[in-house]
Amino acid sequence: MDKEPITSAGLESLKEELIFLKEKKRPEIVAAISEARSHGDLKENAEYHAAKEEQSHNEGRIAQINDIIARANVIDVTKLNNDGKVIFGSTVDLENLDTGEKITYKIVGRDEADLQKKLIFFQSPIGKGLIGKNKNDLVEIKTPAGVKNFEIKNVKYI
Repeated sequence: MDKEPITSAGLESLKEELIFLKEKKRPEIVAAISEARSHGDLKENAEYHAAKEEQSHNEGRIAQINDIIARANVIDVTKLNNDGKVIFGSTVDLENLDTGEKITYKIVGRDEADLQKKLIFFQSPIGKGLIGKNKNDLVEIKTPAGVKNFEIKNVKYI
């Protein structure tokens, strides 16, 4: 069982989701199953089968979150000295040298990654290409969409 790196914010988010699933969602599903059961014949009761399927998904996610938390290796970059090096958990300001676009990414673990929120997985092509580099470095990263050239403008440990 390998340890999985996660930021402190990511761990808190998972714990909140776990509480929601156990304390709010689980009782709602149990009530839905109970209600569907009261309608009689279970063989042809679509509501019952849908509620049981939802229960299965919910319990699977609870088990998955418990596993992630058990294997979590929490990395809090705010407690590290910022020497301008890109590491797990750092926030990186980049300039795309091909388009001039400025973008900021935070490098996070698998379960925190969300491209819409500019949270990128450290094992993704961009994450791999940035880790270990320093402020003001020029970086060429091979992505599925082609080669991208960036300049690291700033590295923050926040």
